[in-house]
Amino acid sequence: MKAASSASCPTCGSAVPAGARVCPVCRVPLPDLVAPSARPEPAGPPEDGSAGARLPDNPFATELNRRLARLAQWSESAEPLGVELPRLPTWAEEAASRSRTPEPWAEVVRGVERLAQRRISEAFDKWEQRTSSRIGRLEAYSVESRLERSQIEDAVHAAKLGDIAQALATFQQVDRVVTLKERHLDQAREELERLVGFLRDLEALGLMETGESAEVAQELERELRTGHLAALKQRLRSLRARAVDRVSESFVDYVSRLGDQLLADRSTGPEHDAEARELAIAARAIALGRPEEGIRRLRALKEATGLEVPVSAARPAPRG
Repeated sequence: MKAASSASCPTCGSAVPAGARVCPVCRVPLPDLVAPSARPEPAGPPEDGSAGARLPDNPFATELNRRLARLAQWSESAEPLGVELPRLPTWAEEAASRSRTPEPWAEVVRGVERLAQRRISEAFDKWEQRTSSRIGRLEAYSVESRLERSQIEDAVHAAKLGDIAQALATFQQVDRVVTLKERHLDQAREELERLVGFLRDLEALGLMETGESAEVAQELERELRTGHLAALKQRLRSLRARAVDRVSESFVDYVSRLGDQLLADRSTGPEHDAEARELAIAARAIALGRPEEGIRRLRALKEATGLEVPVSAARPAPRG
């Protein structure tokens, strides 16, 4: 004999044992259920001539699905803000989508929306503080950022009014622009510091006048704070080219004299194989077009050995 079919939960559609009062899956209280096999079959086709009986579409179901999709979009877009939004469990979303009475679920979703909006609004307040600090650093270098400040206010205001989509869109735009400006500023700062370090190494080797690197550093710092980054980068390239020319004119004689001193020390004292090898590595780096590396190695070698190269030999004679 074939077993009778069990009833199903009207909320999630799961099979329900006979006599159960609570759905074992979604834990929703159950009304008095009748097994499908016990339901009366329709006596005949419906009077309107349709192929079978069909429940009318529930407008709440369409609205519910729209709200669930919006919550998912908010959660994805808010990740860069560092906030985790509440979400309905997967089983609850499926149950709400299939429910014949979605009105109670709609109220649950509205509660989740209110909590998500509150968390997003709080996250925007913290984002405003962080981004204002970043913009303050840009403005200290005369980088124009008035538009970004205005957009931050608009985004925070939209979040408080519940226009989450607009607030998140403005947040993404502001964050992208501020990040780009910071990248340009940081690149200019790195190039400036790299050049100044190169000039200080040259000065330590006697290939520049004492105090010249400090004067150049102060001048470049003033230019950096004017915000004219393109002009500054051009100036940095020009200064580096001049410094490289100075190295090209001096390093052969400098390396030769330093090598002679190492050889003299080797003949009268302990061996200096490691120093001679480092000198060769430094000279090779300069010859291969890596002057910053070669000069840095020469300075370290000079300071480690205590050797001195006469300034008159190190620095080329002024051109007429």
